[in-house]
Amino acid sequence: MSTALCQIGDLDDVKEELVGIRRHLHQHPELSYEEVDTAKLVGDRLEGWGYTVTRHIGGNGLVATLRAGTSTRSIGVRADMDALPIHEQTGLSYASAHHGKMHACGHDGHTTMLMAAALQLSRTRNFDGTVYLVFQPAEEAGFNSGAEQMIKDGLFERFPMDAIFGMHNHPGVATGTFMFRAGPFMAACDTVKIKVLGKGSHAARPQLGIDPLMSAASLVMALQTVVSRNIDPMETAVVTVGSLHAGHAANVIPEYATLELSVRSFKPEVRQLLEQRICALVHSHVEGYGATAEIDYIHGYPVLVNSDAETEFARQIAIELVGEEQVISPFGPIAGSEDFAYYLQQRPGCFVRVGNGAGKPMLHNAHYDFNDENVTIGGAYWTRLVERYLAVSAA
Repeated sequence: MSTALCQIGDLDDVKEELVGIRRHLHQHPELSYEEVDTAKLVGDRLEGWGYTVTRHIGGNGLVATLRAGTSTRSIGVRADMDALPIHEQTGLSYASAHHGKMHACGHDGHTTMLMAAALQLSRTRNFDGTVYLVFQPAEEAGFNSGAEQMIKDGLFERFPMDAIFGMHNHPGVATGTFMFRAGPFMAACDTVKIKVLGKGSHAARPQLGIDPLMSAASLVMALQTVVSRNIDPMETAVVTVGSLHAGHAANVIPEYATLELSVRSFKPEVRQLLEQRICALVHSHVEGYGATAEIDYIHGYPVLVNSDAETEFARQIAIELVGEEQVISPFGPIAGSEDFAYYLQQRPGCFVRVGNGAGKPMLHNAHYDFNDENVTIGGAYWTRLVERYLAVSAA
């Protein structure tokens, strides 16, 4: 057992092994709820390092448990494992071997950072209490996600954690820079699927039909007034139309058109107002063209709210590890969303961001790649955070 708190250099002797794991995961991505091989690799490695591994929680999720000392205190740290349905275009030697699947959000790196901490904690055991390492499936699902399923499967009852922490990489900020914000940090995200129903006809006789494409095209612009004219300018909200489809031929007015929206907010009352105004506007707008609409409003992840004390604790750990000049606080808020929000509704904790490199491709981009330097930086951070949270008594 070591008594010295973890430094980044303490992982140098296993860095090559860890980067190899990260690149293997990158080359073999698995989509939400398909993370069978990923979960097996993680679970098998952690069992070999002395952890008790409980598998198949909320699908392919697993929790690795390690105890040291006699304290009843406990901490949870979570990493996500799933990939995205994107065709990789990086040209890397370890690029995805699975066509149309890619680790374009860095979950391969998140998993490896937590595995790095797992390895170091098993070697030093410089803590007093219980560590629960949560490897979660299906963060990218959007709704009915891995966090929800693990909670429904008794995560916090079976593995009682005093607090839980998570981390996501952040392209555009220097590698190894840590970012924090207490309170609302990442947005709630809802998905809206709209079907505009018209009446098909010959393109040369539009007066005999009801053009759903015209209604839908006009609706795209009208929807932007929800934020600009219904939401307080001091609040944050986003309505993005990401998909519009209608018809198959130039000389045919189609029967219907479909739209899909991404709607983001940071307060429950704003989220509710957005839903009310979007639904009302869609119906009234298309009816002005003689069409009708069907709306499927899908509630996704809630606002991610970091608790004050745990955020300050996590910030201090980063200052200890990398220095105050590499810590940004407060940072954000961020309009992206995260199902880690569900954990923070159950337990206090903090979701951290770590820079993935200035000028690097953004998340969910076919050219994205996780920065391998963060494998040991993140691993050391998680190790030190556990060591501090479950500090061994001087007595």
